[in-house]
Order: sequence, then C-alpha cells, then structure tokens
Amino acid sequence: MIRLALAFVAVLGFSSPIHAAVDIQEVTTPGGITAWLVEEDAVPFTALELRFRGGGSLDRDGKRGAINLMTATIEEGAGDLNAQEFAIARDELAASFQFNVSRDALSVSARFLTENQDEALALLKLALTQPRFDEEAIERVRGQILSNIRSDLNDPNAIAGRIASELTYGDHPYGSSLDGTLESVGALSRDDVLNAYRDVIVKDRVYVGVAGDMSADELAVILDDLLGELPTGGAALPPQTEPRVTGGVTVEQMNIPQSVAMFGHVGIRRDDPDFFPAFVANEVFGGSGLQSRLSLEVREERGLTYGIGSYLVNWDHSHMLLGQFSTANDRVAEAIDVVRAEWARIAEEGVTEDELDTAKTYLTGAYPLRFDSNASIARILVGMQIDGLPIDYIETRNGKVEAVTLEDVKRVAKRLYQPEALRFVVVGQPEGLESVN
Repeated sequence: MIRLALAFVAVLGFSSPIHAAVDIQEVTTPGGITAWLVEEDAVPFTALELRFRGGGSLDRDGKRGAINLMTATIEEGAGDLNAQEFAIARDELAASFQFNVSRDALSVSARFLTENQDEALALLKLALTQPRFDEEAIERVRGQILSNIRSDLNDPNAIAGRIASELTYGDHPYGSSLDGTLESVGALSRDDVLNAYRDVIVKDRVYVGVAGDMSADELAVILDDLLGELPTGGAALPPQTEPRVTGGVTVEQMNIPQSVAMFGHVGIRRDDPDFFPAFVANEVFGGSGLQSRLSLEVREERGLTYGIGSYLVNWDHSHMLLGQFSTANDRVAEAIDVVRAEWARIAEEGVTEDELDTAKTYLTGAYPLRFDSNASIARILVGMQIDGLPIDYIETRNGKVEAVTLEDVKRVAKRLYQPEALRFVVVGQPEGLESVN
C-alpha cells in the first residue's frame, strides 16, 4: 500500500500545480505557536516547513561549523533508534525529512502521506527533541564536511566567495563560511554539537508553513505536540551590520584557464519603501533572462562570458547587491570595464520604457510558477513570515511590481548603483589586472 501511494505522489511531483489564488489561513495553537496553512486535499500528502531563525550565524566563538555539523547529524538517530534504524523507519513510512542550515536559519522540510501522518510526525518529533548525536555518527558526518571543505579550497567560486565575505563582513558571522575550517571542524567535540543544538532548536524562534491535506484544527493539535516540548531562548542573534566593502579590485592568483569574478556593494533593505523599484531595476540590469543589460553587453555583444547576472541579497542582518561571471584570463579586465560602464549608465540614465515593460511582464508571469507544489508553497509561507510580509502578499505582490514607474526606477537606480563603491574579487590569472584598493 505504501509503495503504491509513494509512486502515486512521485508521479504528481508531490502535489498538483496551483493556478488560482493561494488561500492562506493563519493558525495559532493553544500553546501559542503560529503557522500559516494552505489546505489542499486533492492529494493525500502534506508538506511541513519549519524554520528556526539564527542558523549558522549562532556559532559560538571559536566553534565555527558547529551548527552545520549538528544540522547534518541531527537525523542520524534519535531516541532508541540508531542512524540506520531511524532511516529504515522513515523510509518505511514513505516520509522525507531534510535538515539544512543557512546563514540565518535552520530549516526542516518534512513530507509525508496522510495515511502515515501520525507515525511520520512522531518520528520527526523524536529527531527534534531527542537527537542522539552518537560519536560514531558525528565522526562520519565530520569526515564528509571536512572533505567538502578540502574541495572548496581548490574551487575558484568558493575561494572568491570566501574572500568577498571576509572583505565585506570581517569578524561578523557573515564574514566566514558556516561550514567552518579544517581546523575548527576538526576540533569540535560532541559537547559543542549539543550546545549548537540547544542554541538553535528553540520554540520561540520557529516559523511554520504547511501545505496539503491537513485542516487548521488538525494543525493546531499537531504543532503543539511536535514543538511544544522544545525550550525557549537560544543563543543571542548577531547584530545588524553594514557591508564595509569599498571600491576596487582584489586579485587572488590561481593557476586556472578562466578567472572567476564576484562583484558588488551595499544593497537595499527588504522593508525599504523603494524595494520593488530596486527589484525591477535589477531585473532589467542583471536579472535571470538573456535580455538583461549585463547579459546583452558582456555575453551577447562581446562574447566575454557564458553567463553573468546580478541579484539583490537580503539577509537578516545585512543587505547587498551582488553579481558574478567567469571568463578567459586575457579578457577579465575588459569584462570588468564593461560591468563598470553599465553600472554607471543605469545610475545615470535609469531604464527605458521597453525594458521596464519587459521586466514587469517576466516578473509577474513567472511568479505563479513558484507555487507548483505543496513543498514550494510551504517554503514560501515560511519565507514570507520571516521577511515580515503580510498574509495577503501573494495576492498583492504582482500589483506592486506593476505599480513601478520609470521615474521610480530612475530615482532608485541613482541611489542604489554606486560605481565608485563597486568591488571586484577575481580568482585566477587575469592578464593586465592587479589588486587595487
């Protein structure tokens, strides 16, 4: 029966696409936990997304990588079940649990069939409240993480990201990789993993999104049982920080045929009144399509790269406007010159009516495609809550995009794009390019 049901869900991609408006219910449990729910009973399947604010930024001093190690180990056995027994129990229920950590949050993504809901949630509760963190499991996962860190030491993209983070954020948690270093991860003890668990998995920092075959009344009971025993408190969140990057070029020599370049400067806050004009401006300038200015000027017109783009980054404690490309060593300097020129041009001129219309059409047309599964919807619900967006945001978002005018974009582009502040980090053997502070 379970195998048949699992095959049925797999064929449907874990849910059917949602084409109509998303009806979000806010649910508050008797124990005071708030969740957003989209009830959809067409398929007997539910996606549950939990997000604990803080994430890798909560690593204790000298313990960089502890939260990442803990997150990768938390499902390796719980209660009376060792790692293998836990995995067998989960698979027999045709359930899926994924634990991931980012700079600002630890995410738990659970997927389960309605017929196995109670058993799946009981197993998830065991992982959240009684993780074993066996020494054998810690050592096995530590080895995997150390292997990844060693690989990153020879990855030009990872190197560029590390240097850019260090330059921009220094000793703030954003200034280093949440994976940790060979030295820091190698020195972590089981007590460090337990402390990381206590610092992050706390009830008063959890955000919940649910989509699927579950009612509001069911969810209220389920969440108090699943999360009610978790402690409150946790480690102190890091402070807000402004990017301290200044204009110039940083070159890191590496013997590779192509150079990787990252570039950017301070961005715009998600709650800034000008966020949507900035969002539309970036779509014109360096967005996902091949019609962006950066793509046209750097890729299409000059053939300097196979791909280039820019994006607004909004973390909990800082915000940036970033971009990246790679190109042959003998053409890096030319590509940088073009990026700088385009940066200055949009700051001075804004965008054209045709560019604005094209960006709006793409952004409004692509948005509904995000809601293609229960899993996607649950993630979006959690993201909206963490970003402080209203519950009707899905209904109003495209209207905010449509309302952006040419004058809005011109005003915001002049403010946002700062050619003199643009910093490039280049990893490779770029010809005719040296570090300039």
